[in-house]
Amino acid sequence: MPRTLILAAIAVLGLSAAAENKAPALDRPEKISWLDNGTIKIGINLDLGGAITYLSPSKSDLNMINSHDWGRQIQMSHYSGPIPFEPAGKKPHKEWAGLGWNPIQSGDCGGYRSKVVEHTNDGKAIHVKCIPMQWPLENEPGECTFECWIELKDNTAEIRGRLLNARSDKTQYRGRGQELPAIYTNGPWWRLMTYTGDKPFESDALVQQPAKMPWSNWQATENWSALVDDNDFGLGVYTRATCRHDGGFAGKPGKGGPKDNPTGYIAPVQNEIIDHNIDYTYGYTLIVGKLDQIRRYVYDRAPRPGPPVWKFEADRQHWHYANASDAGWPIKGELRILLDQKHPMLVSPLAFWKAQDAPTLYIEAACNVADKGARVFWGRHDSLKLSSDKSVPFDLISDDRFHTYEINLAGSKEYNGVITSLRIDPGMGGTAGDSMRIRSIGLRR
Repeated sequence: MPRTLILAAIAVLGLSAAAENKAPALDRPEKISWLDNGTIKIGINLDLGGAITYLSPSKSDLNMINSHDWGRQIQMSHYSGPIPFEPAGKKPHKEWAGLGWNPIQSGDCGGYRSKVVEHTNDGKAIHVKCIPMQWPLENEPGECTFECWIELKDNTAEIRGRLLNARSDKTQYRGRGQELPAIYTNGPWWRLMTYTGDKPFESDALVQQPAKMPWSNWQATENWSALVDDNDFGLGVYTRATCRHDGGFAGKPGKGGPKDNPTGYIAPVQNEIIDHNIDYTYGYTLIVGKLDQIRRYVYDRAPRPGPPVWKFEADRQHWHYANASDAGWPIKGELRILLDQKHPMLVSPLAFWKAQDAPTLYIEAACNVADKGARVFWGRHDSLKLSSDKSVPFDLISDDRFHTYEINLAGSKEYNGVITSLRIDPGMGGTAGDSMRIRSIGLRR
């Protein structure tokens, strides 16, 4: 859908449809679109924006997915500012005000359903597009569309999500954690299993995360987590480039169906800046099976972790900022970062590499800054918190021309073990006109 037509579609389909779609319970059978490949069976609910409300082995009717309310299911969910989000003065529900801008695929906390505007199912793949609802509000469609593509392969569902934004508020808000996606299971699938150690892909011991709420978060160093029952059978999620996972369990573990309150939760999470006009896509794989099957699937397909190289050719590569902003979407070959706020910081996504494999940091950048004294910080697997002892200084060249900075991280005795993140502080900032253009950031020998 052309971007200029999205707002019109929201006005015509979203606002009017939302008013028609308030229903705590449907007075007719739910409209489900099914795929079944003989190994697993999946169903999306066309009354709830196309969110996934059913997943089971093909020859079983034991649905793993929870739909106690419309904030559950397996669904798209995105976050940005402002906090609270009060369009035209409309107030969010008090308990959800801290979520800010939060369109979700199913509907809102007041019972208004998201509206499906496109749907195809050829028996092999599903495509669905909807106008989502702002979860914390009532009857407030998002100024955006959500799309999902679903295809079954053996015991997995390969899924791609897309957010196409068309917000009238053009403010660039800070990066926030995005649920990619949000996954809610029923009570029997309560054991939250993953790997968080520093020896990924070596069959090291798994760990069980606490079955609690509020949710925990952890570094899934093999890029997957799973909710399984007492017999180790359940649902795993794998995302190729996402290490941070959130999750837990609410209610009494072990029992409960799709309409009951007990629920397990997992979400792969990336901090992202969600621009007013962004075209944001991501992919993930749902894996149904025993715990060893889930892990083996990932082992057979996942690239092994190594020193990252971030090239800003068409997106931010999951980097975000504190006390800084950039020129906005779309990204075309470089980040154009404004440093006119005090103490700007450029923050990497969570990653995993061995210090001995990547002693040198390379930054290809052009700078125009009053303060040339910069510093790079790093987090370690055994010490995620950033501190001055885990940092090294370097000087910027303020001529607005591209230079490749080679920064010897190994010169610090604290650069050792497994490294998980970077933060670059490009001077003190706070001067009008201060800026930095970055083409790439990478680590290597």
